[in-house]
Amino acid sequence: MKLYQVDAFTNEIFKGNPAGVCILPAQTSIVDNLLQNIALEMNLSETAFLIKKKNEYNLRWFTPDVEVDFCGHATLASAHILWEIGLESINSELIFNTRSGKLLAKKINDKIELNFPIFEVNEVKSNNKINTSLGINPIFTGSDAKRYLIEIENYEDLLKISPDFNQLLEIGKTVFMVTCKSENPEYDFYSRFFAPSAGINEDPVTGSAHSYLVPYWAKKLKKRTLKSYQASKRGGELECELIENKRVLLRGNAITVFEIEMKLQ
Repeated sequence: MKLYQVDAFTNEIFKGNPAGVCILPAQTSIVDNLLQNIALEMNLSETAFLIKKKNEYNLRWFTPDVEVDFCGHATLASAHILWEIGLESINSELIFNTRSGKLLAKKINDKIELNFPIFEVNEVKSNNKINTSLGINPIFTGSDAKRYLIEIENYEDLLKISPDFNQLLEIGKTVFMVTCKSENPEYDFYSRFFAPSAGINEDPVTGSAHSYLVPYWAKKLKKRTLKSYQASKRGGELECELIENKRVLLRGNAITVFEIEMKLQ
């Protein structure tokens, strides 16, 4: 059984967000506990597991600690591998069946385009514990009970965030997307993503977060096509487009770092 490591949302090795990709046999009897242990062994923010069913793929994602409902960068990495190793035609549209519904991927020029659902938050009262844990003064706080989306004033403050992850864990099983408007003409907005309750203190580049961030910024900036930069230590950029049927298109690059053969005894 082969495992691949891919840097997603970048065309530079050691940048973007690393993901594991594992393509399982169609008639697999592998149990969830083994998938979780493989993800723990890979020790990446997510490892993707794919099984082909007719012309589509069942896709699941595991952090080192838990299975998650939605992961963008590991979906992009999965599409990249399926095309790169020749399991699917470069001209094909890939369909992934996941906990978050059907996700689509296709090649657009030199980039991979993901077709994802959108999610929107409702404005809520600013949470002092979150603000203290992140060391921020928000100008907007929104939530959908699964995630917090928090806007702050500027890029300098975004870069300064040094979270108290133990305090964030006390808030419960949720994640935190912190974002700000860009004054750099190259980008429309910046973000960072923290998910200690899922075993990921800071995720380098988070495709799923843009299912929230794109509708938020599209409405605020009154534009449907945006470019974003996730300002983690590794960093990564996304081209984003809001489309009318309540979906978002995310475009990015990926590069394979290595492949290994796993021996299960």
